[in-house]
Amino acid sequence: MNILEQQASNRRRTWLVMLVFIAFLFLIGTGFDWYIVGTPFGGVPIGSIVALAVGSGSALFSYFAGDRAVLLSTHAMPLDQLKASATEADRLKLQQLDNVVDEMAIAAGLPRPKVYVVPDPDPNAFATGRDPAHASLAVTRGLLDTLDREELQGVVAHEMSHIRNYDVRLMTVIAALVGAVILLSDWASRSLWWGGTRRRDDNEGNGAAGALMLVVWLIGIILAPIVGQMLAMMVSRRREYLADASGAELTRNPLGLARALEAIDEAVEPTKSINRGTAHLCIADPVGHMMGASEHSVADLFATHPPMAQRIARLKAMAYQK
Repeated sequence: MNILEQQASNRRRTWLVMLVFIAFLFLIGTGFDWYIVGTPFGGVPIGSIVALAVGSGSALFSYFAGDRAVLLSTHAMPLDQLKASATEADRLKLQQLDNVVDEMAIAAGLPRPKVYVVPDPDPNAFATGRDPAHASLAVTRGLLDTLDREELQGVVAHEMSHIRNYDVRLMTVIAALVGAVILLSDWASRSLWWGGTRRRDDNEGNGAAGALMLVVWLIGIILAPIVGQMLAMMVSRRREYLADASGAELTRNPLGLARALEAIDEAVEPTKSINRGTAHLCIADPVGHMMGASEHSVADLFATHPPMAQRIARLKAMAYQK
Protein backbone atom coordinates (compact mmCIF):
# COMPACT_ATOMS: atom_id res chain seq x y z
CA MET A 1 0.00 0.00 0.00
CA ASN A 2 1.56 3.31 -1.06
CA ILE A 3 1.26 6.63 0.77
CA LEU A 4 -1.75 7.91 -1.16
CA GLU A 5 -3.57 4.61 -0.65
CA GLN A 6 -2.81 4.75 3.09
CA GLN A 7 -4.20 8.28 3.29
CA ALA A 8 -7.34 7.31 1.37
CA SER A 9 -7.76 4.23 3.56
CA ASN A 10 -7.53 6.33 6.71
CA ARG A 11 -10.14 8.76 5.41
CA ARG A 12 -12.51 5.85 4.71
CA ARG A 13 -11.77 4.33 8.11
CA THR A 14 -12.52 7.65 9.80
CA TRP A 15 -16.00 7.74 8.28
CA LEU A 16 -16.61 4.02 8.93
CA VAL A 17 -15.58 4.33 12.57
CA MET A 18 -17.78 7.39 13.01
CA LEU A 19 -20.77 5.51 11.56
CA VAL A 20 -20.22 2.58 13.93
CA PHE A 21 -20.09 4.89 16.91
CA ILE A 22 -23.15 6.82 15.71
CA ALA A 23 -25.03 3.50 15.56
CA PHE A 24 -24.09 2.77 19.18
CA LEU A 25 -25.05 6.29 20.25
CA PHE A 26 -28.41 6.00 18.49
CA LEU A 27 -29.06 2.63 20.16
CA ILE A 28 -28.28 4.04 23.60
CA GLY A 29 -30.47 7.10 22.99
CA THR A 30 -33.40 5.09 21.57
CA GLY A 31 -33.42 2.74 24.56
CA PHE A 32 -33.39 5.71 26.90
CA ASP A 33 -36.41 7.17 25.10
CA TRP A 34 -38.26 3.85 25.28
CA TYR A 35 -37.66 2.87 28.90
CA ILE A 36 -36.78 6.04 30.77
CA VAL A 37 -38.64 8.85 29.00
CA GLY A 38 -41.48 6.61 27.80
CA THR A 39 -41.63 7.78 24.15
CA PRO A 40 -40.92 4.67 22.03
CA PHE A 41 -42.56 5.90 18.83
CA GLY A 42 -44.10 9.28 19.59
CA GLY A 43 -43.08 12.53 21.15
CA VAL A 44 -39.66 14.14 21.18
CA PRO A 45 -36.81 11.55 21.19
CA ILE A 46 -34.85 13.28 23.94
CA GLY A 47 -32.36 10.48 24.50
CA SER A 48 -31.56 10.04 20.82
CA ILE A 49 -31.08 13.78 20.33
CA VAL A 50 -28.80 14.08 23.37
CA ALA A 51 -26.77 10.99 22.43
CA LEU A 52 -26.20 12.11 18.85
CA ALA A 53 -25.46 15.67 19.98
CA VAL A 54 -22.84 14.47 22.48
CA GLY A 55 -21.25 12.17 19.91
CA SER A 56 -21.26 14.77 17.16
CA GLY A 57 -19.96 17.44 19.49
CA SER A 58 -17.14 15.17 20.66
CA ALA A 59 -16.16 14.32 17.09
CA LEU A 60 -16.19 17.96 15.98
CA PHE A 61 -14.28 19.10 19.04
CA SER A 62 -11.65 16.41 18.52
CA TYR A 63 -11.35 17.31 14.85
CA PHE A 64 -10.78 21.03 15.42
CA ALA A 65 -9.35 21.18 18.96
CA GLY A 66 -8.44 17.62 19.96
CA ASP A 67 -4.73 18.23 19.44
CA ARG A 68 -4.75 21.17 21.86
CA ALA A 69 -6.65 19.13 24.44
CA VAL A 70 -4.14 16.29 24.20
CA LEU A 71 -1.17 18.65 24.55
CA LEU A 72 -2.73 20.42 27.52
CA SER A 73 -3.43 17.12 29.26
CA THR A 74 0.25 16.15 29.01
CA HIS A 75 1.55 19.57 30.14
CA ALA A 76 3.60 19.75 26.94
CA MET A 77 5.75 22.86 26.50
CA PRO A 78 6.60 24.46 23.12
CA LEU A 79 10.14 23.71 22.02
CA ASP A 80 11.02 27.36 21.30
CA GLN A 81 9.87 28.40 24.76
CA LEU A 82 12.05 25.75 26.40
CA LYS A 83 15.10 26.67 24.30
CA ALA A 84 14.86 30.29 25.42
CA SER A 85 15.21 29.35 29.10
CA ALA A 86 17.37 26.19 28.85
CA THR A 87 20.88 25.63 30.14
CA GLU A 88 23.67 25.19 27.60
CA ALA A 89 23.59 21.37 27.84
CA ASP A 90 19.80 21.26 27.52
CA ARG A 91 19.84 23.73 24.66
CA LEU A 92 22.05 21.36 22.65
CA LYS A 93 19.55 18.51 23.08
CA LEU A 94 16.63 20.74 22.20
CA GLN A 95 18.43 22.12 19.16
CA GLN A 96 19.15 18.56 18.03
CA LEU A 97 15.44 17.78 18.23
CA ASP A 98 14.71 20.97 16.29
CA ASN A 99 17.14 19.97 13.55
CA VAL A 100 15.85 16.40 13.32
CA VAL A 101 12.24 17.58 12.97
CA ASP A 102 13.30 19.90 10.13
CA GLU A 103 15.10 17.03 8.38
CA MET A 104 12.21 14.61 8.65
CA ALA A 105 9.64 17.21 7.58
CA ILE A 106 11.69 17.80 4.42
CA ALA A 107 12.11 14.05 3.84
CA ALA A 108 8.36 13.49 4.23
CA GLY A 109 7.49 16.51 2.07
CA LEU A 110 5.34 17.98 4.85
CA PRO A 111 5.02 21.34 6.58
CA ARG A 112 7.04 21.43 9.78
CA PRO A 113 4.76 20.45 12.69
CA LYS A 114 4.68 22.34 15.95
CA VAL A 115 7.13 20.71 18.35
CA TYR A 116 6.59 20.18 22.08
CA VAL A 117 8.42 18.53 24.96
CA VAL A 118 6.51 16.68 27.69
CA PRO A 119 8.12 16.94 31.16
CA ASP A 120 8.23 13.21 31.86
CA PRO A 121 11.33 11.04 32.48
CA ASP A 122 9.92 8.03 30.63
CA PRO A 123 10.94 7.90 26.93
CA ASN A 124 7.92 8.27 24.64
CA ALA A 125 6.55 10.38 21.79
CA PHE A 126 3.31 11.09 19.98
CA ALA A 127 1.83 13.14 17.15
CA THR A 128 -1.60 14.73 17.01
CA GLY A 129 -3.65 17.05 14.78
CA ARG A 130 -6.28 16.87 12.06
CA ASP A 131 -3.96 17.02 9.02
CA PRO A 132 -0.31 17.75 8.09
CA ALA A 133 -0.99 21.50 8.03
CA HIS A 134 -2.33 21.44 11.62
CA ALA A 135 -0.10 18.82 13.23
CA SER A 136 1.91 18.76 16.44
CA LEU A 137 4.70 16.44 17.48
CA ALA A 138 5.68 15.89 21.11
CA VAL A 139 8.50 13.95 22.75
CA THR A 140 9.13 13.38 26.42
CA ARG A 141 12.13 14.71 28.26
CA GLY A 142 13.10 11.12 28.91
CA LEU A 143 13.29 10.44 25.19
CA LEU A 144 15.72 13.31 24.66
CA ASP A 145 17.89 12.09 27.56
CA THR A 146 17.84 8.43 26.46
CA LEU A 147 18.31 8.37 22.68
CA ASP A 148 21.21 9.31 20.45
CA ARG A 149 20.70 11.31 17.27
CA GLU A 150 20.02 8.36 14.93
CA GLU A 151 17.53 6.84 17.37
CA LEU A 152 15.80 10.20 17.85
CA GLN A 153 15.62 10.57 14.08
CA GLY A 154 13.91 7.18 13.85
CA VAL A 155 11.28 8.15 16.42
CA VAL A 156 10.59 11.52 14.78
CA ALA A 157 10.31 9.82 11.38
CA HIS A 158 7.81 7.35 12.88
CA GLU A 159 5.65 10.19 14.20
CA MET A 160 6.02 12.14 10.95
CA SER A 161 4.69 9.06 9.15
CA HIS A 162 1.60 9.12 11.35
CA ILE A 163 1.08 12.73 10.28
CA ARG A 164 1.68 12.01 6.61
CA ASN A 165 -0.67 9.01 6.60
CA TYR A 166 -3.46 10.93 8.44
CA ASP A 167 -3.26 8.46 11.34
CA VAL A 168 -3.42 11.41 13.73
CA ARG A 169 -6.84 12.47 12.50
CA LEU A 170 -8.24 8.95 12.65
CA MET A 171 -6.96 8.19 16.14
CA THR A 172 -7.90 11.59 17.61
CA VAL A 173 -11.50 11.23 16.40
CA ILE A 174 -11.65 7.64 17.67
CA ALA A 175 -10.44 8.73 21.11
CA ALA A 176 -13.20 11.35 21.36
CA LEU A 177 -15.93 8.96 20.19
CA VAL A 178 -14.83 6.20 22.56
CA GLY A 179 -15.05 8.70 25.40
CA ALA A 180 -18.53 9.80 24.31
CA VAL A 181 -19.81 6.23 24.06
CA ILE A 182 -18.43 5.33 27.50
CA LEU A 183 -19.96 8.47 29.03
CA LEU A 184 -23.41 7.88 27.51
CA SER A 185 -23.36 4.16 28.28
CA ASP A 186 -22.67 4.93 31.93
CA TRP A 187 -25.36 7.61 31.91
CA ALA A 188 -27.92 5.21 30.40
CA SER A 189 -27.12 2.40 32.84
CA ARG A 190 -27.49 4.75 35.82
CA SER A 191 -30.77 6.08 34.44
CA LEU A 192 -32.00 2.51 34.04
CA TRP A 193 -31.58 1.80 37.74
CA TRP A 194 -32.78 5.20 38.96
CA GLY A 195 -35.86 5.67 36.81
CA GLY A 196 -36.28 2.60 34.69
CA THR A 197 -38.55 0.55 36.95
CA ARG A 198 -41.55 2.86 36.57
CA ARG A 199 -41.15 3.16 32.81
CA ARG A 200 -40.72 -0.59 32.38
CA ASP A 201 -44.00 -1.06 34.26
CA ASP A 202 -45.64 1.49 31.94
CA ASN A 203 -44.35 -0.41 28.90
CA GLU A 204 -45.38 -3.93 29.95
CA GLY A 205 -48.09 -3.79 27.31
CA ASN A 206 -45.48 -3.74 24.57
CA GLY A 207 -45.12 -7.53 24.96
CA ALA A 208 -42.43 -9.38 23.06
CA ALA A 209 -41.35 -6.31 21.10
CA GLY A 210 -40.77 -4.36 24.29
CA ALA A 211 -38.88 -7.24 25.90
CA LEU A 212 -36.70 -7.63 22.80
CA MET A 213 -35.93 -3.92 22.72
CA LEU A 214 -34.97 -4.01 26.39
CA VAL A 215 -32.58 -6.93 25.81
CA VAL A 216 -30.99 -5.23 22.78
CA TRP A 217 -30.61 -1.98 24.72
CA LEU A 218 -29.02 -3.69 27.72
CA ILE A 219 -26.61 -5.56 25.47
CA GLY A 220 -25.78 -2.29 23.70
CA ILE A 221 -25.08 -0.52 27.01
CA ILE A 222 -22.74 -3.31 28.10
CA LEU A 223 -20.96 -3.86 24.79
CA ALA A 224 -20.67 -0.28 23.50
CA PRO A 225 -17.64 0.69 25.65
CA ILE A 226 -15.97 -2.69 25.09
CA VAL A 227 -16.47 -2.68 21.32
CA GLY A 228 -15.39 0.96 21.14
CA GLN A 229 -12.13 0.22 22.94
CA MET A 230 -11.52 -2.91 20.87
CA LEU A 231 -12.06 -0.97 17.65
CA ALA A 232 -9.66 1.75 18.74
CA MET A 233 -7.01 -0.78 19.75
CA MET A 234 -7.34 -2.77 16.52
CA VAL A 235 -6.82 0.30 14.36
CA SER A 236 -3.98 1.55 16.57
CA ARG A 237 -1.96 -1.68 16.36
CA ARG A 238 -2.11 -1.82 12.57
CA ARG A 239 -1.12 1.85 12.28
CA GLU A 240 2.02 1.30 14.38
CA TYR A 241 3.41 -1.34 12.02
CA LEU A 242 2.79 0.95 9.04
CA ALA A 243 4.38 3.94 10.75
CA ASP A 244 7.46 1.87 11.64
CA ALA A 245 7.90 0.89 7.99
CA SER A 246 7.21 4.43 6.73
CA GLY A 247 9.60 5.90 9.28
CA ALA A 248 12.36 3.54 8.19
CA GLU A 249 11.68 4.61 4.61
CA LEU A 250 12.16 8.28 5.52
CA THR A 251 15.46 7.77 7.37
CA ARG A 252 16.76 4.89 5.22
CA ASN A 253 17.95 3.54 8.57
CA PRO A 254 15.58 0.95 10.11
CA LEU A 255 18.18 0.02 12.74
CA GLY A 256 18.03 3.53 14.23
CA LEU A 257 14.32 3.11 14.99
CA ALA A 258 14.89 -0.50 16.11
CA ARG A 259 17.47 0.66 18.67
CA ALA A 260 15.13 3.42 19.80
CA LEU A 261 12.32 0.93 20.38
CA GLU A 262 14.68 -1.30 22.33
CA ALA A 263 15.66 1.62 24.56
CA ILE A 264 12.01 2.61 25.04
CA ASP A 265 11.07 -0.98 25.83
CA GLU A 266 13.78 -1.21 28.50
CA ALA A 267 12.23 1.71 30.38
CA VAL A 268 9.81 -0.06 32.71
CA GLU A 269 8.24 3.02 34.33
CA PRO A 270 4.92 4.28 32.89
CA THR A 271 4.69 7.66 31.17
CA LYS A 272 2.70 9.34 33.94
CA SER A 273 2.06 12.58 32.03
CA ILE A 274 0.13 10.73 29.31
CA ASN A 275 -3.23 9.33 30.35
CA ARG A 276 -4.96 6.15 29.24
CA GLY A 277 -7.31 7.97 26.87
CA THR A 278 -4.46 9.08 24.62
CA ALA A 279 -2.27 5.97 24.99
CA HIS A 280 -2.93 4.86 21.42
CA LEU A 281 -1.34 8.05 20.06
CA CYS A 282 2.09 7.21 21.49
CA ILE A 283 4.96 5.28 19.91
CA ALA A 284 4.86 2.91 22.92
CA ASP A 285 2.12 2.14 25.42
CA PRO A 286 2.58 4.76 28.16
CA VAL A 287 0.75 2.58 30.68
CA GLY A 288 3.22 -0.25 30.14
CA HIS A 289 0.63 -3.00 29.78
CA MET A 290 2.02 -6.52 29.57
CA MET A 291 -0.81 -7.31 27.14
CA GLY A 292 1.30 -5.85 24.37
CA ALA A 293 4.19 -8.21 25.11
CA SER A 294 2.60 -11.03 23.10
CA GLU A 295 0.59 -11.35 19.93
CA HIS A 296 -2.48 -13.55 20.06
CA SER A 297 -6.23 -13.19 19.78
CA VAL A 298 -6.72 -11.54 23.19
CA ALA A 299 -3.78 -9.16 22.75
CA ASP A 300 -5.01 -8.21 19.30
CA LEU A 301 -8.30 -7.07 20.83
CA PHE A 302 -7.17 -5.17 23.92
CA ALA A 303 -3.54 -3.99 23.55
CA THR A 304 -2.93 -0.47 22.25
CA HIS A 305 0.31 -1.42 20.49
CA PRO A 306 1.82 -4.44 18.74
CA PRO A 307 4.48 -6.40 20.66
CA MET A 308 7.79 -4.50 20.77
CA ALA A 309 9.71 -7.66 19.93
CA GLN A 310 7.70 -8.06 16.72
CA ARG A 311 8.19 -4.44 15.71
CA ILE A 312 11.94 -4.59 16.36
CA ALA A 313 12.27 -7.88 14.47
CA ARG A 314 10.50 -6.43 11.42
CA LEU A 315 12.77 -3.37 11.41
CA LYS A 316 15.90 -5.51 11.70
CA ALA A 317 14.65 -7.69 8.85
CA MET A 318 14.51 -4.57 6.68
CA ALA A 319 18.26 -4.19 7.34
CA TYR A 320 18.81 -7.93 6.72
CA GLN A 321 19.66 -8.56 10.34
CA LYS A 322 18.20 -10.95 12.89
